[in-house]
Amino acid sequence: MKKFVFRTIFLCVWLSVSLHGQDIDNLMLEEKSGNKRNNLYNLEELKVRWKKASLENCPLVPCITFACGTSTIADIDGNIYNTVLIGTQCWTKENLKVSKYNDGAIISLDASGSSTGNSTSGGPVTWSRATGAYTIYENQSSTGTNVSNYGFLYNWYAAKGISTVGSTNYKNICPTGWHVPSDIEWTTLIKHIDPTAAASGTVYLTQSANAGDKMKSTSTLWTSIGTDDYGFAALPGGYRVNSGIFGNKGLYAFFWSADENDINEARNRSLYFFSSGVHRTNYNKSYGGSIRCIRD
Repeated sequence: MKKFVFRTIFLCVWLSVSLHGQDIDNLMLEEKSGNKRNNLYNLEELKVRWKKASLENCPLVPCITFACGTSTIADIDGNIYNTVLIGTQCWTKENLKVSKYNDGAIISLDASGSSTGNSTSGGPVTWSRATGAYTIYENQSSTGTNVSNYGFLYNWYAAKGISTVGSTNYKNICPTGWHVPSDIEWTTLIKHIDPTAAASGTVYLTQSANAGDKMKSTSTLWTSIGTDDYGFAALPGGYRVNSGIFGNKGLYAFFWSADENDINEARNRSLYFFSSGVHRTNYNKSYGGSIRCIRD
């Protein structure tokens, strides 16, 4: 009796799934040929139905979908980041604090020097290098407030994913499906906030005169608090210069792009406490700056 019941249930489920799939197939064929059953079906509706059907038959339990602005992402270390949709771009809302590329390769931690980053009573400074590395402001521990507030500071080689000198096989520091934004992607963000902003390719210092305040967090960590109109929540994590000195925490937010300017310098975006603007500048690739990720 049990076998009969199980077989009956199996046949009913199989028939339902088969007919559902066949119905969608027929609808798509009819749409392509122009022979619709009625005026209720159109191409966009069919796309929605097809997506719904694929989700209903998702092999994962439960089926998981990503919604930028409400969903979070995790890096390879297990750190969780909130996301924000700005225009058509999906960004992380916090700075990276990951110690490995997303293939598991270790990014070197440089804690050389003193709390100021120089060699006084802190031993020799080894921060300047041509491979990926990260540091923590004031050489705090990974559980310190500088990490929880601002994340890690990375040189451009880490942003680009260079783990071996001379390598052109770049790694990805962002979670799978995400990447370090290009110079053009930064410009897309800024021009969404300020349509009058200068375009990429233009030589300038101030890309937008007012987008900076709209990108700054409302946190009192800023000396001059922003309005954070779009949820980007930029925080003033400062930087580490190529000589090793830490500077301007609470005053500057410094974000790398994935693009270089020349053999020595790479593109970045900076927000300053004394300015309402966003500044597109070039800094030495051994500088330490913050990294935000953007969805592929």
